[in-house]
Amino acid sequence: MAAESTRPGREARVKNEEEIAAIRRASEILSGALTMLREHVVPGVTTVELDRLAEEYIRDNGAEPAFKGYAPRFAPGGVEAYPWTLCTSRNEEVVHGLPNDRPLVEGDLISLDAGVRWNGWNSDSAVTYGVGAIAPERARLLQVTEEALALGVEQAVAGNRVFDIARAVQRHVQAAGFAVVRELTGHGIGRTIHEDPDIPNFVPSPFQRHQFRNMLLSAGMTICIEPMVCAGNYRVVTAEDGWTVRTADHSPAAHFEHTVVVRDEAPEVLTRWPSSIPAPAAP
Repeated sequence: MAAESTRPGREARVKNEEEIAAIRRASEILSGALTMLREHVVPGVTTVELDRLAEEYIRDNGAEPAFKGYAPRFAPGGVEAYPWTLCTSRNEEVVHGLPNDRPLVEGDLISLDAGVRWNGWNSDSAVTYGVGAIAPERARLLQVTEEALALGVEQAVAGNRVFDIARAVQRHVQAAGFAVVRELTGHGIGRTIHEDPDIPNFVPSPFQRHQFRNMLLSAGMTICIEPMVCAGNYRVVTAEDGWTVRTADHSPAAHFEHTVVVRDEAPEVLTRWPSSIPAPAAP
């Protein structure tokens, strides 16, 4: 679940190995849920049904859906606590889409974003799948966004800074002719879903630096890196439900996210799911 980019800062806390082990277990359960859902993403299924399957899987594995009942600290008046296990964002919906009874159809893109709480510790991950056969440009959007996530994750090593992650994501996305969302970011994670630091997917201009902290990354920090990429321009709008964020120009979007531990030599990726990158054609 993406964080608001204007969220006031709090101090990031390095986790010890016992705490990381709990986040790792929450991530394993979440990875299993998102992997299980892949086979159910077919034409005709509703996102309410996907939500039911996800919640059942999470609870059967001794955990809780972390998003269900989540209430943002800085939400505008009238926005109620999130009522679902999944965020299900379709086509031009970027993030935080609400499950509904409208069936998926061939060619749709569907982002599945979920969190798991196990023994008081949280994980957060998202993947965008194509429904059946999708248009080549949509397949390219998925590939570029997933690649951008991998490049951002590579920068999550001690001694680097938050903007190193942002730069890696932004460069790859923009080189492909796509755009990264500015109004939502990745985030730290631990006892709560959203902790410091914010992890933007772009390097802020000098006039925006007051909104973001280019925090030094330390071994043991747990963060969520989550490129949100638009096929058109980066501007987004929020629907009347107070949750669903859509592209302003109605272009399709993709969203991928991993929970990651910052380490000294190489980052530890805690969440996994089936890749959306198409397999190469046989020679």
